Amino acid sequence: MDSDRVNERTRTTARRALLGAAALGAGGAVLGLPGTAQAAATRTAAHGGHGLKGLPVPTIIGHRGASGYRPEHTFGSYELALDLGADVVEAGDLVPTRDGHLVCRHEPEIGGTTDVASHPEFAGRRTTKVLDGVPTTGWFTEDFTLAELKTLRAVERIPANRPHNTLYNGRWEIPTFEEVLKWQDEQTRRRGRQVWIYPETKHPTYFRALGLGLEERVAKLLRRHGKDGRNAPVILQSFEPTSIQKLNRLVDNPLVVLLSSASSRPYDFVESGDPRTVADLITPKGLREIAGYAQGIGPTLDLVIPKNADGTLASPTTLVADAHKVGLILHPYTMRNENPFLPAEYRKGAAADAYGDAFGAFRTYFATGIDGVFTDNADTGVLARADFLAG
Repeated sequence: MDSDRVNERTRTTARRALLGAAALGAGGAVLGLPGTAQAAATRTAAHGGHGLKGLPVPTIIGHRGASGYRPEHTFGSYELALDLGADVVEAGDLVPTRDGHLVCRHEPEIGGTTDVASHPEFAGRRTTKVLDGVPTTGWFTEDFTLAELKTLRAVERIPANRPHNTLYNGRWEIPTFEEVLKWQDEQTRRRGRQVWIYPETKHPTYFRALGLGLEERVAKLLRRHGKDGRNAPVILQSFEPTSIQKLNRLVDNPLVVLLSSASSRPYDFVESGDPRTVADLITPKGLREIAGYAQGIGPTLDLVIPKNADGTLASPTTLVADAHKVGLILHPYTMRNENPFLPAEYRKGAAADAYGDAFGAFRTYFATGIDGVFTDNADTGVLARADFLAG
């Protein structure tokens, strides 16, 4: 991207942010957080330059690509996310093969995301394993060579909510992380702007016990492709804090700790006997500790705004302000357009595949001051951001 285009993009973002800051009073007041909302817009205006802080705020992150429209973690899904305006693409969730390659799948169990069940030659690979303490039955990437996985094709993971996505079942193969890094460069050249990706190390404790450590493999590939620096367009994330700590020692990339429900414990904590829960990690003390080795957190949206017993939104927590106080960005997950995934007050009807008022939900979450959001529907997120910044 030439410097004139970069400068113009920065100026445009700043203008929108300042307009947003002037007009955010109503949206913020509803939640009792006008100052937080204004601070988010001000950060947008200041985020010129390189690296993580050069991304637009709120950042729209294509969750497993454009998984609202295509089978997740495929190049079809990734490219559509860029076409729809995503600032960053979550490419991908990284799990290893038996011969040590990293591939992009939501989970190591691939029965629900590939056509492996229709391959009689792999029927004997179906098994039950204990994955992070949970018995799980299916087919696992670590039992296949890369060559074997390449004979499979991706399918829609949640067809009940996304029946139209099944049209694309069987069209795309499973990408490797190295293929994603090459694809990132090709897309950057083709689109004339830097493409960002946001890979995750999946179940790193589980895989390390199998002799398939993820962090060293990730670091090796990033170094090979010159993407291991502080301003590299690759953000690394994990639900296991010790995985992020390992990566912090291996590479200089931006790092994010993912956070599940408040009562949950990261599995590396379970294995090591660390009694802390996510609730401990999101205290001011816990956030200060995270800030010592990471640049951000990826909390579930319920940690930002909890839900009442009836599924409607309660009052926002102090997580956004507390995280910003110690210099951490927040990229919560996951915004989806379909009714079952929205807060109750934003649902329309009861159909599992029908869209609710996603724009209203985006607006409410943006008003808390979050720095970005993972979404299966990048186009909805981009339009919602434009509405939010325009007031």
